[in-house]
Amino acid sequence: MFDVSVSELMVIGVVALVVIGPERLPKVARTAGLLLGRLQRYVNDVKADINREMQLDELKKLQQQVTDQVTSLEDSVKHEIREVESSVNQVIEPLATDIAVSSAPMLEAAPAVDAPAAPEPEPVTVAAEAKKT
Repeated sequence: MFDVSVSELMVIGVVALVVIGPERLPKVARTAGLLLGRLQRYVNDVKADINREMQLDELKKLQQQVTDQVTSLEDSVKHEIREVESSVNQVIEPLATDIAVSSAPMLEAAPAVDAPAAPEPEPVTVAAEAKKT
């Protein structure tokens, strides 16, 4: 964070000893250490939050790219399906008209045949069944 050499730390220590005094120096050093630790934790938390936000933005961009690719693929598949359907319809349409034209005279020329009706079965009652046995 800061580029402080050992000689600079010794000068700061001597000045603090002279200004604060030997009785209060340990208490001031302890308080300064606690404050410095809190400051470092706060800076680390802010860095972690920024990194999370950056990763979240990257994930959102990736999700948007994947969504765009899927939509594009879906559109191309639908287009290909429509082309296949139209080409199949172009092939089937002449065949269907040929079949309809060739089968129409057959239907008119075929005579209607009446089949003899089958005899109706007699109703069987429970009493008649009991007599048979």
